[in-house]
Amino acid sequence: MADQPDISRRKFLRGHMLGQMLNGIDEVISDTSEEDHARSDADTPDQRRASFPILRPPGAVEEERFLRDCTRCDACLKACPPNAIIHAPDRFRKAAGTPMIDPTRQPCTMCPDTPCVTACDPGVLSPDLPIKMGTASVSTVSCLAHNGSFCTVCSEHCPVENAIELNMGKPTINADACTGCGVCQFVCPAPDNAILLLPAEHRPDPKAPPQSTQQTTQQTTKQPAPAQKKPGPPPAPWELDANLVSDPFAKDAGQDTQPREPGRDA
Repeated sequence: MADQPDISRRKFLRGHMLGQMLNGIDEVISDTSEEDHARSDADTPDQRRASFPILRPPGAVEEERFLRDCTRCDACLKACPPNAIIHAPDRFRKAAGTPMIDPTRQPCTMCPDTPCVTACDPGVLSPDLPIKMGTASVSTVSCLAHNGSFCTVCSEHCPVENAIELNMGKPTINADACTGCGVCQFVCPAPDNAILLLPAEHRPDPKAPPQSTQQTTQQTTKQPAPAQKKPGPPPAPWELDANLVSDPFAKDAGQDTQPREPGRDA
């Protein structure tokens, strides 16, 4: 048997302490990995945020009901003439696979008969809702017209009347008229696209019960309560005695208060 190397006590302790440190680091890494794995298992898609803001097709109901009732049947995708409706990618988490519009690829052309809405059997695209998919805005830093160049491409191609207004040749978005179709973003020729499109964060639900008209009327016509009068000073003695009102200097309540003729004795 070969001779064992001479290991001093100091070297042994150093090696022992180093081993303890390495083992401690391994335990910390192992515990962290187990915690992350447990957290990822517990953090189900239902417990995470439902989805990022998504540009939905025209007439989309509020997001919670949309995710609950949409059957992913692809009927709206097949009915869309310009093929603007696509499947939401996996990065949209719970909304992955649901219909959405990516205006940088193909915007909504605002079909007058909205075939996508007609094709939706689950009713998550409702004809009873206004077509408000989002709202666009112009970045004046990137817009050519706002930086000395002549450009009216967005206003020329916008399918919604009065959604884009030109002021001295510079485009501005009328948020009330804009539907968020994305045509302006699709056609913008600026090197850095000057159109910012924000999907509608809150959409109405046509099945939500309307507020009572009577209750609304009562709240509108309700009059404020009258202000309370501040207490005044106590009444004077002659204000409480009807006989003293006519002659406050009379000694007796029944005394004749009529004026006497001059020269007559009392």
